[in-house]
Amino acid sequence: MSTPYPFTAVVGQTDLRLALLLNAVSPAVGGVLVRGEKGTAKSTAVRALSTLLPQVDVVPGCRFSCAPVAPDPDCPDGPHEGGPGGARPARMVELPVGASEDRLVGALDIERALAEGVKAFEPGLLADAHRGILYVDEVNLLHDHLIDLLLDAAAMGASYVEREGVSVRHAARFLLVGTMNPEEGELRPQLLDRFGLTVEVAASREPAQRVEVVRRRLAYEDDPAGFAARWSGDEHEVRARVVAARALLPQVRLGDNALLQIAATCASFEVDGMRADIVMARTATTLAAWAGRTTVLKEDVRQAALLALPHRRRRNPFDAPGLDEDKLDEILDQFPDEEPQDEPDPDPDPGTDPEPDPDGGPENPQGPDDGGGPDGGGGVPPQGGGPQDAQPPAEPAEAPADAPEGAPQSPAQEAGGPEQAAVRAAEPFRTKMLSVPGLGEGAAGRRSRARTAHGRTTGAQRPRGQLTKLHLAATVHAAAPHQKARGRAGRGLVIRKDDLRQATREGREGNLVLFVVDASGSMAARQRMSAVKGAVLSLLLDAYQRRDKVGLVTFRGAAAELALPPTSSVDAAAARLEKLPTGGRTPLGSGLLKAREVLRIERLRDPSRRPLLVVVTDGRATSAGAVGGDPRELTARSARLLAADGVASVVVDCESGPVRLGLAGALAADLGGPAVTLDGLRADSLAGLVKDVRTAVTTPATHTTRRAA
Repeated sequence: MSTPYPFTAVVGQTDLRLALLLNAVSPAVGGVLVRGEKGTAKSTAVRALSTLLPQVDVVPGCRFSCAPVAPDPDCPDGPHEGGPGGARPARMVELPVGASEDRLVGALDIERALAEGVKAFEPGLLADAHRGILYVDEVNLLHDHLIDLLLDAAAMGASYVEREGVSVRHAARFLLVGTMNPEEGELRPQLLDRFGLTVEVAASREPAQRVEVVRRRLAYEDDPAGFAARWSGDEHEVRARVVAARALLPQVRLGDNALLQIAATCASFEVDGMRADIVMARTATTLAAWAGRTTVLKEDVRQAALLALPHRRRRNPFDAPGLDEDKLDEILDQFPDEEPQDEPDPDPDPGTDPEPDPDGGPENPQGPDDGGGPDGGGGVPPQGGGPQDAQPPAEPAEAPADAPEGAPQSPAQEAGGPEQAAVRAAEPFRTKMLSVPGLGEGAAGRRSRARTAHGRTTGAQRPRGQLTKLHLAATVHAAAPHQKARGRAGRGLVIRKDDLRQATREGREGNLVLFVVDASGSMAARQRMSAVKGAVLSLLLDAYQRRDKVGLVTFRGAAAELALPPTSSVDAAAARLEKLPTGGRTPLGSGLLKAREVLRIERLRDPSRRPLLVVVTDGRATSAGAVGGDPRELTARSARLLAADGVASVVVDCESGPVRLGLAGALAADLGGPAVTLDGLRADSLAGLVKDVRTAVTTPATHTTRRAA
């Protein structure tokens, strides 16, 4: 077994270490979600925490880690007789992103259950993690149904496995830790709320701090055992402090003033429900125990709010999480602290590093292969900082539309100028669902029909590999004709492996929604571009809710640009859209060719994820870009290539004014999909669009007929 990096050797990242230690003292706090860019010691700190947890006493031979003094009465390996137990280190179990449901909760042998009436159960990762740590790296990439199972088990302290009326239950109490990079996509708000605490981590920009990170990391890699030995004293001190805090925790008193501070804070920040109040109360109590006190003070409530509330305040997927600390202080100042009772010798402040600096000086706020916050203290994580925190740019003057085809243009205009300043998006609205026709097999989501592991049962088939979802009626039907030949004598069926049938299910998948946005001069009019951005932002919100990947292609001047490669981070797409400038001619054909190239590459990377192309334009084509030739012919040819590839498309027609040329409709006909106006994109006026998309894509001759008409 490799030597883990010492927890006390992590430089800086005070909030991260504090949140982990609080959960080590009291798992009832509810776990930790660690958000941050890559290379910021998220995984290193989590893996190192397991060495600080006290050993656990277990019943010998129990696969579910029952405690000898109070074994689980429903343990599948029970009942257990009283007696001495054996001690083992607390486990740190990692849940892979690609794990199956059976690997997480355990597998039940349905064949033996039907034929022999025996509950043959193979424990999963939840059983392994009982009384230890369950770590999910890149939790935002985990399938939603696995996250639901995981968080339900964490909340109830037990795992339930149900297979066709056969049920198994076992205890599953663990410290849940998830790490994620927000650039790769966000968690749903309701799942964010299920994590007790959250911390933001970032690499330091101070050279001296980064030097210390590299020095410690290289020393560890050269001699892991020797490096760990140099930190063994500090590790022992923190381990002893965790044990002492656990023992003190039942004695901590949460006074009325502290409860009022917690309630007032949650009400003022308008968090939903009561979970925030409960988590703050548990966290504040644990902070007091960690500091060696039996009374909760205002400083404990303040620190608890900074850890428990930022991720619960989010109202819009594109709003950066954060907390107004000035407002927090004003709320807490309204309630003075209660008079402290006699306290044990105080420990260091709970917001400071729990371990001494081995170098004899102030702790260097930096972590191994990562860094502390840019403030150098690794304390309160920076709040805000997202694109929505910036002041909106000034609206540009009204810009002229594209010059007619063939009109002389300056070199700046041909290259993409004159560039107009970015305008702010109009208020987003709820859109009608757009879906890809047919039946896919992509990643689970909420957009298009697909064969999935979860959903309504549509049929049965022979299992490919291990049976996971039994179709009971089909299994009985397959076994019934052979009962006499198999010598059936009693009431039960004689089941063979060949009789088992797997249920086929239909649910929804997430798609790749690729936006192709016209950023030319014809779109630069102030109100027009604002409305266009509002429409795209609305579609991005819809993509976020339906668990899609998104990409953004823009075209202006003489070329098209991949402004955002396909990603699960809808936030990144919204940020790029907000800063999108406009101006120059309209190389619509180049934009479509760029989109086709992007989809070709993505098809190689993820062949099961089907694309939906959303072209936002008025249909004008005034430049052929580097390809050359007639712009309109290039546009029509590019659109027909996409239609031949079977790409489901929809055109959002941005043409305005009393005189309309209908160019966007002709483009939609070439793409084989429908055209919808900006106003028609709203949910209440988009009836029938999904049907139109399906009809247009499944009828190859449609685009020719429509264009001729």
